[in-house]
Amino acid sequence: MAIAAGPAMSKLPQAASRSIRNLRDRADRETINRSLGWFSLGLGVAQLLAPRAVGRAIGIGDRPIAMRLCGAREIASGIGLLSGRAPTAFAMARVVGDAMDLALLGASLGSRRANRNRIAAAATAVAGVTAVDLYASKLDVEESRRQARHDQPVTVSLIINAPPERLYEFWRKLDNLPRFMKHLQSVEVLDERVSRWVAVAPGGARVQWESEIIDDRPNELISWRTRPGSQVNHRGSVRFSPAPGGRGTLVRVEMIHGAVQGALNGGIRARITKLLGAAPEVVIKEDLRRFKQLIETGEIPTTRGQPTGARSFIGQNLSRTVHQEAE
Repeated sequence: MAIAAGPAMSKLPQAASRSIRNLRDRADRETINRSLGWFSLGLGVAQLLAPRAVGRAIGIGDRPIAMRLCGAREIASGIGLLSGRAPTAFAMARVVGDAMDLALLGASLGSRRANRNRIAAAATAVAGVTAVDLYASKLDVEESRRQARHDQPVTVSLIINAPPERLYEFWRKLDNLPRFMKHLQSVEVLDERVSRWVAVAPGGARVQWESEIIDDRPNELISWRTRPGSQVNHRGSVRFSPAPGGRGTLVRVEMIHGAVQGALNGGIRARITKLLGAAPEVVIKEDLRRFKQLIETGEIPTTRGQPTGARSFIGQNLSRTVHQEAE
């Protein structure tokens, strides 16, 4: 579905224009895949039911076996594209099929039954369809890469010199989390399982979401996920288990970030998406180190007033100072 760009578009704020382009790209991808799917089904059915007629129409003569094989391939690709599952694979399959069709047309030129004018016209049509297939494949590959960057689980472990009971109790009191997670401005506990989280992204963009605990095993595990409709989409867990040799507790954090949700303008969406996807293993590890310092020493060393390096996790440019004393 194309969206025309005219004078009115230039008057929109830049962020809104980016948001519209994002929606247009997604609509283009879905519409192209759906159109190619129906085209493949129609062509495939014709090749299966009337292989000789199709062969004569494109100038290669009576080749019923070849036509039926091509028809079966087209139907499989069409069903795959319309199902919406693995669109990248089926779009690439269409590109390969186009190459096979062009090869078949070229091979048919040596036949005495061939109609060169019709073959040339058919080859031109196939080349045009190939261009569309390549464009659809490009969009699907880009979308797959974006999803892959977000949906890969990140796991970080650290040994802390404290019993599991103490660490679980501290973490389970969710409003303690901003004390060592610099990305968080606040966590408001709404009930036993639901809480509201607030962070500030670079440039002062305020982001909030609601999270719910989905698994709670005292002194062992806390698992959570964001609720539907949240601006941020992620799920994660923290597990507490005795470390080998009685050296404290092994804390294991696993997090999976999804795409940013909600009606954000393009500029804010881009900053948050970049923030959530930037070296998550490193930033989670930094947060765990601060958790360790807070538990073991009662404070987190700070460099306030000194030159600083890169800040940690979602909340660069936070205005709230991290508390220095452990409960």
